[in-house]
Amino acid sequence: MATATELSEPLALMFEDDGSIPNNPRLPLLIYRNAIDVAGTPNREDVIEAVFAKNGWGEMWRNGIHPYVHYHSAIHEVLGIARGRATVRFGGAQGREIELSSGDVAVLPAGTGHQCVRKGPDLMVIGAYPPTGRYDLCRGSKAEHAKAVLSIPQVPLPKTDPIYGVQGPLRKLWRA
Repeated sequence: MATATELSEPLALMFEDDGSIPNNPRLPLLIYRNAIDVAGTPNREDVIEAVFAKNGWGEMWRNGIHPYVHYHSAIHEVLGIARGRATVRFGGAQGREIELSSGDVAVLPAGTGHQCVRKGPDLMVIGAYPPTGRYDLCRGSKAEHAKAVLSIPQVPLPKTDPIYGVQGPLRKLWRA
């Protein structure tokens, strides 16, 4: 059975536009520590995927996190750590490095720069997206930045938190 841990407030971080990575001017990156209970199960990926699916986030993938800075200008993204650990720089070159480990979840609003700077050999990440928006991969060129600044505010807010559903903190924090 897929289970989210007891509801807790995530760490909410804002990042400024650095001229290359736009980040999101109004929505914070959310880091949920130990949000999904994956202890004691050999099928950690399945557990995280089931939690995301139950809460309406799909188009899932299993992999790592790109080792170069990138962002998505037309969709929000959730990253769930199924196995291992990684240090991820969020926000671009002037952003913040955060270590993520099994059971942690990061919810990235459209425009948020992210890059894996260190990882363990067993890292496995589950990524997913809300049903609204369009996947794209931007790497910080001037032309991408100009388009992204216009498209990011147009990305619809998700109807649910990918971990806790309608009652989750995302809806409150992203509407404030």
